[in-house]
Amino acid sequence: QVQLVESGGGSVQAGGSLRLSCAASVHTVSRYCMAWFRQVPGKEREGVAAIETDGSTSYADSVKGRFTISKDNAKNTLYLQMNSLRPEDTANYYCAADPDPCLDATSEIYFGMDWWGKGTLVAISS
Repeated sequence: QVQLVESGGGSVQAGGSLRLSCAASVHTVSRYCMAWFRQVPGKEREGVAAIETDGSTSYADSVKGRFTISKDNAKNTLYLQMNSLRPEDTANYYCAADPDPCLDATSEIYFGMDWWGKGTLVAISS
């Protein structure tokens, strides 16, 4: 059973930064493809960033150049550094893991992942 717990959400002004963390069960981050998703109530879930076991990454066009996904295998933790935040980045952010490749999560709608965290809220004010 994989457990994922997000933290680091909060309220910041536009232009600010936040770093999200996802604490995972042991070996999850090193063995599985990991991704960050976000969702606003009433809207479709969006794959924001993904990272493979070999460290290769993908990003949604809306966050390229502003967000960076990374992981620390020794700490079993996934990160999402978010800079130059905009009001449209406001959403619930979820960490997810899957044993299969998941870089397409940032370009496909309804991309399924096997395990999900409960989310952390990010609110950006203008």
